[in-house]
Amino acid sequence: MFWANAISERLCIEYPIIQAPMFGISTPAMTSAASNRGCLGSLALADLSPDQSAQLIRNTKQLTDRPFAVNIFVHQIPEVTDSLKEKFIEVKEFIEELAKENSLEVHLPNFEDLKINTYHEQIDIIIEEGCKILSFTFGNLDGQSIQKLKENGVVLIGTCTSVKEALLLEKSGIDMICVQGIEAGGHRGTFDTESIPQIGGLSLLSQVYDAVSVPLMYAGGLYNAKTLLASKKLGAQGFQVGSVLLASQESAMKPFEKGRLERVQEEDILLTKSFSGRYARGIKNRFIEAIEDSDYILPYPYHNKLTGELRKAAKVNENDDFVNIWVGQSIHHYSEDSTSDILKSLILDVEKD
Repeated sequence: MFWANAISERLCIEYPIIQAPMFGISTPAMTSAASNRGCLGSLALADLSPDQSAQLIRNTKQLTDRPFAVNIFVHQIPEVTDSLKEKFIEVKEFIEELAKENSLEVHLPNFEDLKINTYHEQIDIIIEEGCKILSFTFGNLDGQSIQKLKENGVVLIGTCTSVKEALLLEKSGIDMICVQGIEAGGHRGTFDTESIPQIGGLSLLSQVYDAVSVPLMYAGGLYNAKTLLASKKLGAQGFQVGSVLLASQESAMKPFEKGRLERVQEEDILLTKSFSGRYARGIKNRFIEAIEDSDYILPYPYHNKLTGELRKAAKVNENDDFVNIWVGQSIHHYSEDSTSDILKSLILDVEKD
């Protein structure tokens, strides 16, 4: 069969197409729909608490008995210092004033009110809930967690944005690697938050293929048969799609956000640290223009936690100038069909070519 390969066999799926774990967009309904179509659904757990993670896993298991991946953030948490706390107050006041000037009344959290979770707190829940596929981004798991997960039969999928990162993942025993091109929407999986490798996806994929021996997935710009087949030619055995599902029925994206997505032009899309403190690709808006390249960006995850309330208020007010709309560089028609139908159409198009 065209689709059968090392990834589909190892993950027990019919089609090695992976629904991207888009935190804030993907839902248990989207994850289960992808899995029920024979692809690999991904449940985005990000840096949620163990209880929140467990509930989302259970919600998804109620909707599918097929394999699905859980995805977590494995970032390093900056040390809490007096200077960080002082900077937090400055950024908080700046964002609150900016929001007020734009008719958004928000009360952002104080530093002591933040709850910062580590991925270590999620590992036991993932094992207890019987999850057998774990993907992760922003870095690499520590050796103890890798050993514990492998002892419990969990397949590990790391994310790289450079050959160096791919080699580190392979050396540590990660089973599969998702190669993320610079074209991809959403957060960069880069290990280093300050300097990101800006390598075109197909160039990076070809180089990583030559450098490592583990099976590779590719993410970045895949939206039709031609782009998928191009990545297959360069060595990908798994194909991760995200932006094609942004406007789907199961997406958490609101109608006003889908409307902005439909109007997007190529010059609107950029990499920015403005919303989270880590580089992510999305649609430029008033908030990004006001804060990008300023002194009012905290390190992740503190900046991300701080702007969370702002984004919630903007959603309630249907204000697309103060929400993050992550999207990749491959602009196309963003279908509002079901996840299942969108993936079915992609599969059929690939099989025709």
